Amino acid sequence: MTGLRLIHDIGAGIAVRDGDVELLRYTYAPDTPQLESPKPFVHPIRTRAGRLASLFRPHDHVWHKGIAWSLPVVDDENFWGGPTYVHGQFYVQLDNDGRQQHLGVDAAETDGTAVVFVHRLDWITQGGTRMFTERRRLTVRVLSDEAWALTVETAMTNVTDAAIVIGSPTTRGRENAGYGGLFWRGPRSFTGGQLVTVNGVGSGDDVRGQRHEWMAFAGRHDADDASSVVVMVDHTENPHHPPQWFARSEEFAALNPAPFFSEELEVPAGETIVFRYGVGVADAEADQAASLADAVRGALSEAIA
Repeated sequence: MTGLRLIHDIGAGIAVRDGDVELLRYTYAPDTPQLESPKPFVHPIRTRAGRLASLFRPHDHVWHKGIAWSLPVVDDENFWGGPTYVHGQFYVQLDNDGRQQHLGVDAAETDGTAVVFVHRLDWITQGGTRMFTERRRLTVRVLSDEAWALTVETAMTNVTDAAIVIGSPTTRGRENAGYGGLFWRGPRSFTGGQLVTVNGVGSGDDVRGQRHEWMAFAGRHDADDASSVVVMVDHTENPHHPPQWFARSEEFAALNPAPFFSEELEVPAGETIVFRYGVGVADAEADQAASLADAVRGALSEAIA
């Protein structure tokens, strides 16, 4: 196995390289328009063989950016991007697209076997109110010749003088649209791919809203017809574990363990909420998703030990 390398573009983002392959790039200070709720994102994401496993700013949802921690309903604020769901009016463009603003780096290091990056952010509404301060930790590890893992830990502290309620379009009245949280958007060629759970293989229509510890997406790449698998694992101590999942294979490829799918979470003033996730990326087939999830679960435990 080749040692991992960290390249830090100070003030902008980091890249993690595995030999000649850039596994990921994490942009922590994007130049995103306010309408798209500026936020850090992971893109591109590649397998160890170099196949692209993410999509950036698709024309149908320009606020989708690889993997991002995005929340569409934070009280009446939108940290997802674009229009807000208003019951009885569907989606309405409001002046409420907030931003996640990078403050400073606490760690950017590697020993060749793992890359660790830690930074601090503020969550600021479009009107200028600071709602949360956050400490975010990303860790990258190689799992095997075919697979690697990204773990994400976020600790968000309510810095207002009142409780903040986090929800989703479903908690606001839209059926089966409970998206919000750590969201992955897959390549166009993954459309129509396979969603995998412990119960087997299905489509987004089959599994959306189900509760699982993990879920995977198996898709095929253009040019070489190779298959890749992306799996996301929810930590057992996350609020509302196991989460309901917002997942799609029709129209586009997406995975999202959605902790606020159908149940709001209230964060009292001064309190901190913590979420931890593992993401596995592999040159693999759908029948290898469960073993990949096991390996990612191990990496997640190691990253937070």
